[in-house]
Amino acid sequence: MSDDLFAAPPPAPSDYNAASIEVLEGLEPVRRRPGMYIGGTDERALHHLAAEVLDNAMDEAVAGHATRIEVTLGEGNRLTITDNGRGIPVDPHPRFPDKSALEVILSTLHSGGKFSGKAYATSGGLHGVGVSVVNALSSDTVVEVARERQLYRQRFARGITLAPIEHLGGTPNRRGTSVSFVPDTEIFGEMQFKPQRLYRLARSKAYLFAGVEIRWKCASGLIADDTPAEAVFQFPGGLADHLKEQLGGRECATSQFFAGTQDFPDQQGKVEWAVAWPLWSDGSYSWYCNTIPTPDGGTHEQGLRQALVRGFRAFGELVGQKKAKDLTADDVMTGSELMLSVFIREPQFQSQTKDRLTSPEAATLVERAIRDHFDHFLADHVERGKALLGHVIERMDERLRRKAEREVKRKTATSSRKLRLPGKLTDCAADSPEGTELFIVEGDSAGGSAKQARDRKTQAILPIRGKILNVASATSAKILANQEIADLIQALGCGTRKDCVPDNLRYERIVIMTDADVDGAHIATLLMTFFFQEMPELVRRGHLYLAQPPLYRLTVGAKSLYARDDAHRAELERTAFRGKKVEVARFKGLGEMNPMQLRETTMDPKTRGMLRITLPQEYEERAGVKDLVDRLMGTNPAHRFAFIQENAARLEDDAIDA
Repeated sequence: MSDDLFAAPPPAPSDYNAASIEVLEGLEPVRRRPGMYIGGTDERALHHLAAEVLDNAMDEAVAGHATRIEVTLGEGNRLTITDNGRGIPVDPHPRFPDKSALEVILSTLHSGGKFSGKAYATSGGLHGVGVSVVNALSSDTVVEVARERQLYRQRFARGITLAPIEHLGGTPNRRGTSVSFVPDTEIFGEMQFKPQRLYRLARSKAYLFAGVEIRWKCASGLIADDTPAEAVFQFPGGLADHLKEQLGGRECATSQFFAGTQDFPDQQGKVEWAVAWPLWSDGSYSWYCNTIPTPDGGTHEQGLRQALVRGFRAFGELVGQKKAKDLTADDVMTGSELMLSVFIREPQFQSQTKDRLTSPEAATLVERAIRDHFDHFLADHVERGKALLGHVIERMDERLRRKAEREVKRKTATSSRKLRLPGKLTDCAADSPEGTELFIVEGDSAGGSAKQARDRKTQAILPIRGKILNVASATSAKILANQEIADLIQALGCGTRKDCVPDNLRYERIVIMTDADVDGAHIATLLMTFFFQEMPELVRRGHLYLAQPPLYRLTVGAKSLYARDDAHRAELERTAFRGKKVEVARFKGLGEMNPMQLRETTMDPKTRGMLRITLPQEYEERAGVKDLVDRLMGTNPAHRFAFIQENAARLEDDAIDA
């Protein structure tokens, strides 16, 4: 090894010294990097603040100290959450005698009563950052505490204590904590709380703990949909009530769904579940830990999967159904409506936003809780058990049949082999290509919405992650090695380039469905480049389409219309609403639309609009298209730069006209 590698470089002037090192104190780290604590500064993060405060109130209820919670959304984007629990302690803190415990909790990271387990056996809060983060990211926070028949109040702004705690006098009929806050526009801009989203949050929490009553109230001027201004939630049946309401009148494989609870006093844990198998459904899953939603599942989900699969296999052996031994978790859970809630001590999550539970003991706890109950559910009523087993075996048979039918041949540089269709593909049920559509969807979140919005008989969904490879500037080896492109080629089943056989295409239409923004347009361009280069005959025959999702939803009273872009929005405001005050909601992506909106605006053939992508028949015009693609998407950036220079003025003129 050469000594030159360790030779000191010549000294250079630098302003990097001890004075460059910042030390952030108090709650300033939260304001500098809010994404570390709440996942970002978008609408989801804004509502995460509401969840943090509501979770604290729910912890009081679960611990047996509160029976009622009030959630009130007022004017000025002010949210107030009140419980009738013990109230945050207000006496001086032993470590900070000049501050009350209330002030320490609100203004100091990693402070709270949930570390030792003495104040709360199970809780959603773990790190002592929740309410202090809310305080740091709010322009005005007011906390009132009623303890021992005395009322106290303290105010904060952007994490800074404005004044010492006030003693407001006696309050003989009140107890508990009230937290009222306004999210800071310096962090969240002009974003407002959505009444419907807060309403659903409050309602879901009431389902998760049968003993609590949650009262919802919203200023009447803020209601823009069918969300009620006032409501009271209390569900004695817990998740079973929730599932019953969600199922509505849908027919299920069995008239009685599988629901129950199991307490583990020795481990200070509890498991509650509700599962149904509707006959026609794409299914939905809801996972919770200590009343916290965990949308990405986790170890408690694994425990449930194991319990259900092993229960079905054991019952199949009992009744002589040999096929049951080949059942998988996907066979059992696909299409099911499933809700699972666990309460455990000191849970571990993947991140501060708690989207996924990682506590290893949760899997064992859930399987132990559910397995015996499920065995009895199947065996105590044999005919019911057989009906349910038959339903999931039909799912398995369908999976195996499709596996056999969908094996396609794809040549690689070294071999020709049969491959299964990509796991992310959600296929349609039709046996022939006529009338079928494959939607190539940007992102897993939008893919989930599209799966629920689709017509299962004719519409298939293939989510792709972000921007795919630019095939115009990539080598053949790099294209073949790219997994997203490999999945797409497999799904289409017709081969590429000289091996492309359009008659083998598995769908009549291929629909590119991306967000209605710049990134979405870029992804759509990359996909069109892929089809132009790798499967031009499909484009020439008119199989390729571009979905037209809206960018805006315009609402006046009960009337809502969708706008594709800014120009369309201006036209609708001018013609359809004629100068009325319009509430404008901008969709940041397809994943922000609920399935009903996505179906209505983008997927339903009766109401959607699509662009067909074609190629000219004449050789000279085709050569011109190829030259344009090579210039804009090829390896030479100078061509793109020249194109931008040539067309920038026209773009500015278009913007002025719009």
